Amino acid sequence: MPERLSAMLLDLWTPLIILWITLPPCIYMAPMNQSPVLMSGSPLELNRLSEEQRILNRSKRGWVWNQMFVLEEFSGPEPILVGRLHTDLDPGSKKIKYILSGDGAGTIFQINDVTGDIHAIKRLDREEKAEYTLTAQAVDWETNKPLEPPSEFIIKVQDINDNAPEFLNGPYHATVPEMSILGTSVTNVTATDADDPVYGNSAKLVYSILEGQPYFSIEPETAIIKTALPNMDREAKEEYLVVIQAKDMGGHSGGLSGTTTLTVTLTDVNDNPPKFAQSLYHFSVPEDVVLGTAIGRVKANDQDIGENAQSSYDIIDGDGTALFEITSDAQAQDGIIRLRKPLDFETKKSYTLKVEAANVHIDPRFSSRGPFKDTATVKIVVEDADEPPVFSSPTYLLEVHENAALNSVIGQVTARDPDITSSPIRFSIDRHTDLERQFNINADDGKITLATPLDRELSVWHNITIIATEIRNHSQISRVPVAIKVLDVNDNAPEFASEYEAFLCENGKPGQVIQTVSAMDKDDPKNGHYFLYSLLPEMVNNPNFTIKKNEDNSLSILAKHNGFNRQKQEVYLLPIIISDSGNPPLSSTSTLTIRVCGCSSDGVVQSCNVEAYVLPIGLSMGALIAILACIILLLVIVVLFVTLRRHKNEPLIIKDDEDVRENIIRYDDEGGGEEDTEAFDIATLQNPDGINGFLPRKDIKPDLQFMPRQGLAPVPNGVDVDEFINVRLHEADNDPTAPPYDSIQIYGYEGRGSVAGSLSSLESATSDSDQNFDYLSDWGPRFKRLGELYSVGESDKET
Repeated sequence: MPERLSAMLLDLWTPLIILWITLPPCIYMAPMNQSPVLMSGSPLELNRLSEEQRILNRSKRGWVWNQMFVLEEFSGPEPILVGRLHTDLDPGSKKIKYILSGDGAGTIFQINDVTGDIHAIKRLDREEKAEYTLTAQAVDWETNKPLEPPSEFIIKVQDINDNAPEFLNGPYHATVPEMSILGTSVTNVTATDADDPVYGNSAKLVYSILEGQPYFSIEPETAIIKTALPNMDREAKEEYLVVIQAKDMGGHSGGLSGTTTLTVTLTDVNDNPPKFAQSLYHFSVPEDVVLGTAIGRVKANDQDIGENAQSSYDIIDGDGTALFEITSDAQAQDGIIRLRKPLDFETKKSYTLKVEAANVHIDPRFSSRGPFKDTATVKIVVEDADEPPVFSSPTYLLEVHENAALNSVIGQVTARDPDITSSPIRFSIDRHTDLERQFNINADDGKITLATPLDRELSVWHNITIIATEIRNHSQISRVPVAIKVLDVNDNAPEFASEYEAFLCENGKPGQVIQTVSAMDKDDPKNGHYFLYSLLPEMVNNPNFTIKKNEDNSLSILAKHNGFNRQKQEVYLLPIIISDSGNPPLSSTSTLTIRVCGCSSDGVVQSCNVEAYVLPIGLSMGALIAILACIILLLVIVVLFVTLRRHKNEPLIIKDDEDVRENIIRYDDEGGGEEDTEAFDIATLQNPDGINGFLPRKDIKPDLQFMPRQGLAPVPNGVDVDEFINVRLHEADNDPTAPPYDSIQIYGYEGRGSVAGSLSSLESATSDSDQNFDYLSDWGPRFKRLGELYSVGESDKET
């Protein structure tokens, strides 16, 4: 506390002492034409000219000391006196009033309007506002009229050491490479002090390290942190905490201080070589492992981190360098040993490798620390496994002539069991590759034979797959592709390449080429096709045509003479023998059709049809077309006439759909009632002869005269229906308008003795209104319901 008090007093008196030293004497003499100005340490006195002189001469202000000072943070019981204003016009009669205006007037600074004393009524802080600009003026007490122009002055707030240094950006973090030399710059820090840096040492800072020695040092004025020890090792200690202090007052006793922390991290450099965890590694692998499979992993540890710890692995020696390879895993930082070529337990049972791990990124500054690599030995033991059969060749190519005999041997495949036990092998064909079953294979010796005939012209290649299976273990199988090429034999005779038809002009010239033909052969001889053309022996001396072989293996047919006539012969057939050059040669005879045509003078074919025969009659082609059209028109008219005639003739026999006779519903069972929906059958009313296709004619007038039919009198109840039917049948037989055949109409008569009686209305002698349906109730519930329906109908009519 005494140290802080002494520091405050020193800050207070220092500017006053400086001011006292630098101030001029209290009374300054103004120039001749000015009044003297009285200055003192605290009041300001202003002398003015007399009234007369102010009237006669221009008034000029004397020199004014326009600054006042006040200490910040002063908090006494009374307002602090800042200064005093005074003018020569004030004789002490209290007729002058002082007025203060400007920054803080009335709120921070207050003036005694009689004496001119200025007081600070509030506690001031220089860090908030360092100076205030105010204006003072003397006015008449009664009239408030200015007695002189206003005077502007400044009140400055004097600083005291009331703010400690601060590290605005702390805490700090910095890095420095490990193994750095002494004095390597790490970083620099900066503290700020809110005090005035002009007056005293309040803002003069000095830096020091409170914690972090002896590893680091700091420049007291610049705050640059440096390494204080050389070759600091990250692997020994990676992070350091440094406490830094900033103290004002130039670091003297009583100054204020602030602290911050700096975390220094040592970054890695490649100063450590890789090292295998063990010098010898053992691995085992089955002999049937798939190529590229990982057999084992080896790892060399490196105390460095990141890319400085990356190592590459290589096989530098051993008896398995051709069978194995090693790759580096960048994530796990280890080496993966993989199989490069197939293993065979029966050939070699173990391998020894020498593996090296070397750093990828080497720092030349630390090359003197030795080679950044390490080696280890790897022993690999091959385990026996039941392997599938192995074919003597990965693929087979066989050739067979297309005329090979059935069951002839095409070729042979061989396979063996590579295991020590050497199981017998059984061969088969994958029938998915031989759907037509054209080949067979001997299951014991692998000989492939022909099962069906081959035709090279249909398929040149046959690709099949042969399967080899161990007899002792059917799960061990192998497959091999076999390509069978069908070789060509001369089994196809040549023939015309297309259907040729030649045209010969009647006005053609002798030796004129009528047609050029070419031949084709489905076979494919090694030296290409060569055809021989000739005429049949009996047509060698053909008087009309001859042939000529061309260099391009084609044939030209030439006319021997002119004067061909379509009327004499329209078509000529020229057989040509075509032979190939095969062994033995094959031949065929193709016939060329030659038509004689009418041509223009320049040889353009115009007509080759039957016109040549009708033209001598004197009819042109247009006339023939007209005659043909007339014939077709006549045929159409005849067909229409016959069709209309048939529509006018109505049929003499009534058809089924025109039968208008009465249809009687047939009741074949008792008690059917309303549930009986069986339709009636009118087929029995048809003419039996008409059904068989014989329809007698009724367009002949009958011999007997028509007798009008008497109306059928009502038949009383109880009349036998058989008698009624016989009467109707007799009338029908004697009716000349009826068809000339017997017809019987079938009614649903149930016969004598029926409890229900007949339901037909034919024998009803009374009207519906006279009938009583109550008796239907005795026949059962169904007929009772029927009687009720009829009774309801009768009552509705009466109503």
